[in-house]
Amino acid sequence: MVDQTALARRFPKSFTWGFGTAAYQIEGATKEDGRGESIWDRFATIPGKTHNGESGEPACDSYHRWREDIALLKELGATAYRFSIAWPRIMPNGTGAVNPKGLAWYEQFVDGLLEAGIEPFPTLYHWDLPQAQQDRGGWPLRDTAQAFADYASVVVNALGDRVTRWSTLNEPLCSAWLGHLSGDMAPGIEDAQAAFSASHHLLLGHGLAVRAARAARPNLEMGIVMNVGPAIPASDSPEDRDAARRADLTDSHWFHDPVYLGSYPQEVIDFAGVTMPIQPDDMKIISEPLGWHGLNYYFPAKIADDPNGDGARTHWGHIDGPKTDMGWGIDASVMRDFLIKLKTHWKTPKIYITENGSAWPDRVASDGRIYDPERERYLMEHLSAAAEAIEAGVDLRGYFGWSLLDNYEWAYGYAKRFGYAYVDYATQTRTIKESGRAFCRLIRASRGA
Repeated sequence: MVDQTALARRFPKSFTWGFGTAAYQIEGATKEDGRGESIWDRFATIPGKTHNGESGEPACDSYHRWREDIALLKELGATAYRFSIAWPRIMPNGTGAVNPKGLAWYEQFVDGLLEAGIEPFPTLYHWDLPQAQQDRGGWPLRDTAQAFADYASVVVNALGDRVTRWSTLNEPLCSAWLGHLSGDMAPGIEDAQAAFSASHHLLLGHGLAVRAARAARPNLEMGIVMNVGPAIPASDSPEDRDAARRADLTDSHWFHDPVYLGSYPQEVIDFAGVTMPIQPDDMKIISEPLGWHGLNYYFPAKIADDPNGDGARTHWGHIDGPKTDMGWGIDASVMRDFLIKLKTHWKTPKIYITENGSAWPDRVASDGRIYDPERERYLMEHLSAAAEAIEAGVDLRGYFGWSLLDNYEWAYGYAKRFGYAYVDYATQTRTIKESGRAFCRLIRASRGA
């Protein structure tokens, strides 16, 4: 196991340490206080789409237990908390009327974090599009990008006097590809043209939201959160290496290039055979300069050439070796290398690791503790990689462990546990796992405590 004290000294005392969650995964209260239906509420009613037909109701009941969650963050030593704001709780119809009870809830929550000395790091969109907006066409239509900017303006006007750092989108790759290409996530569409149109309007919505937020509060630090599963060739063959290159184009480059370079990879458009709904000034809006960049990293992908496959001609899998409970391979060095690529290739602004974590089949022991050495090992290996990136010159400012709580894991329902705190879903009792205690010790050591 890693020497935690020595590892802690490799991070500056000003380094931000936190935990992350998402509204639909923890809040519950999906029909309370004027909240509207989201695409995930609807998606979970479709037979076979989620584990045991489970939904985000009641999740972790954090809508009512938010004080407990803030106390938990404080006990763990967090200096910041990354959470998301539920669009259907603020604007139930997607556009138009604002729900004052929804805004009031987030205002009291932000105030509670600040009183506890914890910096709020809100995300404006973590996959929970209002179903009413989906009924009007959703992300494949341009109108949703403007609706998102209007929603962002409402939220920032309400909270921007207390919150400095915001992210617009969480993982637009998942919203576009998993939501509109494979259909594995809400809204469950399987259509290549819809997926590529959605990807563009998600990024356009991001740019419009950045402009709207700055119009409301000029001094905010705006960012975006991207997930990556960097491609590792299955072999050294030229075919597999080229397949990995193509996979990185459709994964990392498709979403990073427009934001930081102002263009999409033309090769992807060609082999996908789609028409991009780009209008004049779109790319300028999408590439609006940012204050920070968020990286979500869990695992790399093993890519082999598939001559009989689709236009991308790749076969996607996981690297060899130990696997998490999700079946994901583990290699922290890939995260380090990607952090360096963010700096050298895309020249991103300062970076935060906004999600990194692992699921394991946790059990409560006879002494009431939750022993999870695999999660602790995963954490320390990835923090070591983060420290190596800093030492290589990457401007890495913070790390958010995923997740504060065991929670609703989207299509996996409640079957997978990522939390540093164990949740007994029958009682909603929270118990810090041994990995969480180890993380807390490292955080305190890094801050000289």
